[in-house]
Amino acid sequence: MEVEASNDFKVHIFTSSSELLEKLNEKWRSVERKPYPAMYSSFFGGIILDPALMVIPIDDHMVHRGHGVFDTAVLLNGYLYELDAHLDRFLSSASKAKISSPFSRSTLRSILLQLAAASQLKTGTLRYWLTSGPGNFLLSPANCPTSAFYAVVIDEDVHQRKHGVEVITSTIPMKSPLFATMKNVNYLPNVLSIMEAEEKGAFASIWVDDAGYVAEGPNVNVAFITHDKELVLPYFEIILSGCTAKRLLQLAPKLVEEGSLKGVRLANLTVEEAKGSAEMMYVGSTLPLLPIIKWDGKPIGDGKVGELTMALSDLLWDDMVAGPETIRTPVPYQG
Repeated sequence: MEVEASNDFKVHIFTSSSELLEKLNEKWRSVERKPYPAMYSSFFGGIILDPALMVIPIDDHMVHRGHGVFDTAVLLNGYLYELDAHLDRFLSSASKAKISSPFSRSTLRSILLQLAAASQLKTGTLRYWLTSGPGNFLLSPANCPTSAFYAVVIDEDVHQRKHGVEVITSTIPMKSPLFATMKNVNYLPNVLSIMEAEEKGAFASIWVDDAGYVAEGPNVNVAFITHDKELVLPYFEIILSGCTAKRLLQLAPKLVEEGSLKGVRLANLTVEEAKGSAEMMYVGSTLPLLPIIKWDGKPIGDGKVGELTMALSDLLWDDMVAGPETIRTPVPYQG
């Protein structure tokens, strides 16, 4: 059925769920490889394998009010990397956002493992959300029946990054500490920040706080190697406490023991100090480490990917591929 609009544009009206489902399936028929092989929805109460049905209610408060938190774990060679660290941060973010989980931590963990297994995907990412749930379009979620939990497995390449990128200083105001330290879905500043970088031909951007200290990237932490061969990361007090960044701080002392690094520390760095560093890198779950060779058009160090940057990258990558059982959780695939 079509309704005649005043500007002669005819809006189609779907008169049945079967007609709409056919339209949804039409989109995915031409896709050779499913980008989302599996999704979990507490609203439906199970795992969905048909991408045409991977939907959430329009009145979920995450959709229209941004009241939700999320996190991501990397799936590599059939193992989930740092699942427990990400899950702990996830629940901490939910607490800050005043969202209660419909499930216990152990149940959430079990759902994620079952979801990864159902996807049959061996390498990709697992992203999951807690929201205040569907119910109405008001500001307050007080009358929403229950919070909601969604998760999706994403088929995407995960590999070690060996080529350097260029960054800029963002002019988009960074989030206040309350929102920066919880991984919430209010990502418009992050989106505008990376769009600004792309418009200037850069890979991404760097946020600088009001005191003039280097903070973080749009969705990653940032780290530096000084000319004295120290690994330095900004304090986490007003930025997101990165799981991968914290793991890097645990692994980097191996290079200190070998004599490659002089030390590892957290510190406030001014932009001048940071730009004057010998090496620079992004640190984040899906990277896990990305060399930065130019900032605001000027080279970092000699403008090439540094040896210590790659040594740290090797440490992280080896940890992802063959780290201890406490870090790598096997996915219980069937068959």
